[in-house]
Amino acid sequence: MSHELWFRTPAPDWFEALPLGNGHLGGMVFGRVSDERIALNLDDVWSGDGPRTLQVTDGPAVLADVRRLLLEDGDRLAATERTRALQGPLVESYQPLGDLLITTPQGDVEDYRRSLDLRTGIAAIDYTQGGVRYRRESYVSTPDQVLVWTVTADAPGSVDLTAALTSVHPVDPSVVDSRTVGITGRAPSDLTIEYRDSPDPIRYEDGRGIGFGVVLRAFAEGGTLSVGRDGITVEGADSVTLVLSAASSFRGWSVPPDRESPLPDAVRLVDAVAVDKLRQRHLDDHVALFDRAGLTLGTPVDLPTDERVRAVGAGGNDPALAALVFAFGRYLLMASSRPGTQAANLQGIWNQDRRPMWASDWTNNINTQMNYWLADVTGLGECFDPLTDLLEGLAESGRETARILYDAPGWVSHHNADLWRATWPVGDGGDDPVWSMAATCGVWLSAHLMEHYRFHPDEAWLRDRAYPILAGATEFVLAMLVEDRDGRLQFVPSTAPEHHFLLPSGDKASVDLTSTYDLWLIRELIANLVEAETALGLSSELAARGAAAVARLPEIGFAEDGRLLEWPTDWPPSEFDHRHQSHLYGLYPGAQIDPARTPQWADGVRKSLALRTSGRPAGGWTSAWLIALYARLYEPQKAADVVRDYTSRLVAGSLLHRDGDIFQIDANLGLTGAIAELLIQSHTDVVRLLPAVPAEWPDGSFHGLRARGGPSFDVTWRDGQITEAVVRADRAGRFRIALGTTAEPIEIDVASAEPVRLMGSATG
Repeated sequence: MSHELWFRTPAPDWFEALPLGNGHLGGMVFGRVSDERIALNLDDVWSGDGPRTLQVTDGPAVLADVRRLLLEDGDRLAATERTRALQGPLVESYQPLGDLLITTPQGDVEDYRRSLDLRTGIAAIDYTQGGVRYRRESYVSTPDQVLVWTVTADAPGSVDLTAALTSVHPVDPSVVDSRTVGITGRAPSDLTIEYRDSPDPIRYEDGRGIGFGVVLRAFAEGGTLSVGRDGITVEGADSVTLVLSAASSFRGWSVPPDRESPLPDAVRLVDAVAVDKLRQRHLDDHVALFDRAGLTLGTPVDLPTDERVRAVGAGGNDPALAALVFAFGRYLLMASSRPGTQAANLQGIWNQDRRPMWASDWTNNINTQMNYWLADVTGLGECFDPLTDLLEGLAESGRETARILYDAPGWVSHHNADLWRATWPVGDGGDDPVWSMAATCGVWLSAHLMEHYRFHPDEAWLRDRAYPILAGATEFVLAMLVEDRDGRLQFVPSTAPEHHFLLPSGDKASVDLTSTYDLWLIRELIANLVEAETALGLSSELAARGAAAVARLPEIGFAEDGRLLEWPTDWPPSEFDHRHQSHLYGLYPGAQIDPARTPQWADGVRKSLALRTSGRPAGGWTSAWLIALYARLYEPQKAADVVRDYTSRLVAGSLLHRDGDIFQIDANLGLTGAIAELLIQSHTDVVRLLPAVPAEWPDGSFHGLRARGGPSFDVTWRDGQITEAVVRADRAGRFRIALGTTAEPIEIDVASAEPVRLMGSATG
């Protein structure tokens, strides 16, 4: 099936396990027979004991020093180092919750098959042992907020098992009732981030930290069931269903965690379920969301997923695997970001380490944003809701940060954020300003609000939730603009995220006058504010000041060889093949560069990409960004090369991104958004269908991909030619639609919910 992952063996490690989730509760299913492990996470179990106070007392004076060093002295190195005084505490880390361990009698296993059906959200293993055929299923229900594990057998009385709950955190086990056990514990109250050395990096204190409770209840058909503090035992049953719930003492980012045990909350969840309805309620919810959109490429391949990955790595061509990667990204966003949950973090909701890489936080100079590239275009609009919630928290927290550090109105958010909505430059003076001193990450995040509105025009949402955030970001940016000697307005301090430049002395610096990245963001922010006000019938003094300021910003510069400059001076980059493409933001995810409307800028992007990709191979999330950039340049072959390289080097057999022992979900989610960009583009006033479909995908179809303005499209193509195209719209409207890269657009009137069939034509 085009929406199924399957394997002949259990997962050898965590990276190969199969992810389940409902945005709040997550599980990684290993698929082992005699000693099954399901690794558990809860989206609001993090280290820390509540919000912290930013202790910087001389922020405005430091800012004045930085501006003087840049604008008057031209001393980039001193300016870079001076910004360290603006750094606050490091972020807290996302935590594992525990493990569900299920033990069954050992014996020879035959005809083993492990699978994850993306369409149903059910992970399964099927096997024969001792002449009995068994089937196990696991899923995490959104309607009932529980994880469910079932085992059935084709011979009565064949199910024997023990089930236990464990955690890497200190826990107290308990017996809740005659068929239910639980554990309670706390996450670390203090934790040193993984890249910092500490003699005591993980610290637990009584009465501090986020508490958690996990409850496991068994339902057995036939046989006997007994419970103890060490778990549940079932003997001689026909079938068994285990229902697991979890709750935490987190009560919001701005208050300390509750000191009461959350175990009763978890008990109430399992008390509320109707076991005979669990599976169908889960399916009704999951299938309806997953079926909104889909992609088919080439012909189905009935081989295990890990074997297909290895075959592509050996030089094979498997378009259907690219379609499976696309579907997997949609599944992962559904599983890690639902209304009412935390936004998908650096690992979604799946993490096995107490000191995960980069804290498994929200990294806001590309990674958080990339997690949501796919949401609207692939029909998962409600999965965007947690990002709006995150932004509202960052805007509230960031007002205090803007005041303390910069004496500025509005709100600011820098490179890293955590559950407690940290918005300051992190590091306590010890982190490199190249990533820490990134004051426009909130500006980038706010751009997603207008993008979401364009796909789902909702004036009430725009007025009540998006506009205040956009206005606050604009207030901050305008307050941070200062005049240089030539009368231009500069945003100071400015960086090109995570990339140093080399000074004539040979030293590396990173803080400068307005970088190209910041120019794109500021121009876009003001345009978004004006667009929002137009939609809402407003005309504010703030928008007028913003428009006047944009006219005084520096121009986007070019190097001597035609590349887009990354900094206002053509500094030599410390890494010519750096993984960030921030100075190309205006092409994607922005929309200020277009090959037809701004050919010089587009050519500057091509030259920049030629240099950026001429060294080391791309990493995971970098691959996603490259694909999207090539899609916007209408260069499908280069995009296809990156897709092939990614699937051959940078995924586990499970299709989760894997680079050594590093997993970042932005790679998985970003790939899906980037592949969609090859199939449909609507960032101009024209919706283009198949603008950059690769030649190695000659046959395929998609359904439910959305365009800005609200229409969705079903398209089929053969030999690179569109053979069928249908458009639907949530609301009546007129749309300009082009079938391919070079075809002239046609204007189509679409009534609400009434499909309109378009005639196919050459794709150009």
